[in-house]
Amino acid sequence: MTLESCLVVAALVFCIGMAGVVIHRNAVRVLMGIELMLNAVNINFVAINYFRPEGEGTHVVLTGQLFAVFVTTVAAAEAAVGLAIILALYRNLRTINVDTASRLSG
Repeated sequence: MTLESCLVVAALVFCIGMAGVVIHRNAVRVLMGIELMLNAVNINFVAINYFRPEGEGTHVVLTGQLFAVFVTTVAAAEAAVGLAIILALYRNLRTINVDTASRLSG
């Protein structure tokens, strides 16, 4: 396993998530696409930290893993808020189509 292969996998996961956000109008699928994009970022953080050259000290630097934990925490909060918004959208409009979400603001 090399850094390049990890970055290619992360790019593929990110592109699948981006396609899910752009193509689908279902709010749950859009939320899943955003989660995939955040997981691709986590793969990048961990891979770059794993393959970085070692410094002169003998200590282990876990910067990439710490950022990944932070992004995972933010993704969990985003999923909770996103699902609450989707639930409110469904209760008011009886649909989870994101194109009809603009009717909530007016």
